Amino acid sequence: MDKLKMGVLGCSGHYAKRIAVPIQDSLLVEPYAIASRDLQKSLEFAKKWGFAKAYGSYDELLADPEVDFIYNPLPNHLHLEWIKRAADAGKPMLCEKPLTLNAQEAREAAEYCAKRKVPLMEAFMYRFHPQWQHVRDLIRSGEIGKPMTTHCVFTYNNRDPRNIRNIAEFGGGALLDIGCYGVSSARFVMDAEPERVFCMIQRDPEFKTDILVSGILDFGGGRRSTFTVGTQLFSMQRFDAYGTGGSLSIEVPFNMYGDVSGHIQVATDVGRRLVETEIVDQYLLEFDSFARALLEKQDVPTPIADAVNNMAVLDALKTSAETGTWCPVSR
Repeated sequence: MDKLKMGVLGCSGHYAKRIAVPIQDSLLVEPYAIASRDLQKSLEFAKKWGFAKAYGSYDELLADPEVDFIYNPLPNHLHLEWIKRAADAGKPMLCEKPLTLNAQEAREAAEYCAKRKVPLMEAFMYRFHPQWQHVRDLIRSGEIGKPMTTHCVFTYNNRDPRNIRNIAEFGGGALLDIGCYGVSSARFVMDAEPERVFCMIQRDPEFKTDILVSGILDFGGGRRSTFTVGTQLFSMQRFDAYGTGGSLSIEVPFNMYGDVSGHIQVATDVGRRLVETEIVDQYLLEFDSFARALLEKQDVPTPIADAVNNMAVLDALKTSAETGTWCPVSR
């Protein structure tokens, strides 16, 4: 099977750190073209990471007929624009989370691509890791009973004023950058959409970005999820779920290493056990799954409606923090 040729928008540090190496093992994806507004930077990136083509503008890359699909790791505020431009060029896109800055933009992006029959998927890589697939299986089998509550913590310490995560006008801040994981993972395990949310936010006085965010997601029927995310704390991540018949915990839920097993702690009336999942790279699985869907002309593995729904919850959390009240989630 021929590989799909991938075009990447921007010489992304995220791509270099987490994707450039594992993607070399893909049987379905070829890193083919890289684009930057600085041609020299693009040429150096291409040489280092094995891209055949380097461009000095994103439009040039989109115009290349050899490019089969686009990976978009650009800053959040540029996502919608380049989703549309890629769709106009007939290029499917795997776009980094969050898909856009808000739910209105997410719906606009989804509708724009749907009208042009161009596939679009939000890049939540964690869902492709076997540990999360196993968690979903445990939930569906009823091993921990009915899931009633989940708790998620995701923090890191980044005080660099030049980093896009600390630039408000670029869509920086804890809620969009990592709060999206807290919301997404809760929806994934609960297998439902929250009805209302409550949120508290602390902002950096200089950056004006949110640096500490805590939220409650109310799924109705007494089922609720909580999360706390922060960008100026000791680095930590953990996910716990508690049901009527047991509990489970994922030690490294999101930035899972590609060279060690995933660990899930499971507790039921029968006993406690540690489940170790196979050693895989979740980014490689994500890119291969997306490419396979394109090659087989199937729907992308994560429907774009999921991204729209996630953004709707994030919007409601922002409104709750601003008003100090519970906020319903708009659909």
